[in-house]
Amino acid sequence: MAVKIGISLIAWQNDDLPDLTRNYTTEGAMEDAAKIGYQGVERGRRMPADTQGLRAYLDRYGVALCGGWCSGALMTNDLATEKAAIRQQVEQFAALGAPCIVYAECSNTVQGQQETPVSQRPKLTRDEVLAYAAKLSDLAKWARDEGVVLSYHHHMGSMIEDAEDIDWLMEGSDPALTLLYDTGHLHFAGADPLAVLDKWGDRVHHVHFKDVRETVIRDIRARDGSFLDAVAGGAFTVPGDPEGCIDFQAVTDRLKAMAYQGWIVVEAEQDPAKAPPYDYSKLGYEHILEICARSGLTIDR
Repeated sequence: MAVKIGISLIAWQNDDLPDLTRNYTTEGAMEDAAKIGYQGVERGRRMPADTQGLRAYLDRYGVALCGGWCSGALMTNDLATEKAAIRQQVEQFAALGAPCIVYAECSNTVQGQQETPVSQRPKLTRDEVLAYAAKLSDLAKWARDEGVVLSYHHHMGSMIEDAEDIDWLMEGSDPALTLLYDTGHLHFAGADPLAVLDKWGDRVHHVHFKDVRETVIRDIRARDGSFLDAVAGGAFTVPGDPEGCIDFQAVTDRLKAMAYQGWIVVEAEQDPAKAPPYDYSKLGYEHILEICARSGLTIDR
C-alpha cells in the first residue's frame, strides 16, 4: 500500500483570482514543485492544451499528471452533450495515465462570483440530488470505459458542498463515480472531515489536503462574504501551517487504516505576497512526509 504526493499549482497560478498571482509563471511553479519533491501536478489552464504538448511539458519537469479540474454542466446538458464537452479531457487524461478527472457541477455554482455570498449557493433537495447522481453515474461509467475515473469534488459555493449533499450524491450514484475528498472544503462547509471519510472511504479515489484558518472562515460567515472573499482573505493554507486547524495526522491515520492507495494533493490558494508559494508548498510537502511516516503510510517514489 502506497501513496504519491502531488500539488495543485493554484498557489502560484490562481485561475479564479489571476491578479493575485500575476507575478508568477506556470513554468516557475513547475520548477518549484519538482524541486520540492512533488511527484505530480494537477493540470492548470496555462499548461499546453494538446496531449503531446502537455506530455512533453510534464516530462520536462519530471512530474506526472495527477488529475485536473473539469467544470461540469450536467444539470443543464443532456448526457450526449456533456460527453462531447468533456471528451477531449477524458481522452487526454487517459492517454497520460492520470488517476482521475476532478469533476464538479458548475452550471449553477456561485464559487466564482466575488459579489455573491457563499451562503447563497444552490441547495438542492434530496430527490434532486438523487436524480442528478443517477445521470452522473452514466457519465462516470462512460469515462471509466474510456480509461479515466471521475472523482467528484464537493466544493464551497456549489450544489454539492456539505456532508448531507455528499451523502445524497454517493447514495444515488454508481460506484463508478468516486469521491474527491477535500479536507478544507469539508471543514469550511461545517462538516466533520473524519466522519465523512469514515462513511465514504470506500468511494474516495483522490485526496486534497487543504488546511483552513478558522478565524478567516468565521469572519466570512459573519459578514456573509463570498468564496473568493475567503480565498483573498487567507481562508486556506497548507498542512503543517500552525495557523491551520485540521488534524492531518488523524486523517492520514484513517487513510492508512482504510488501505488508501492514490494521490494526496496539496491544494492551498493564498495571496503569495503573504504566503510565498515555494515556502508554503515545501512546508506542506514536508509535513505530509512526517505524518505519513508516523501513520505507516508508504510513499511510492
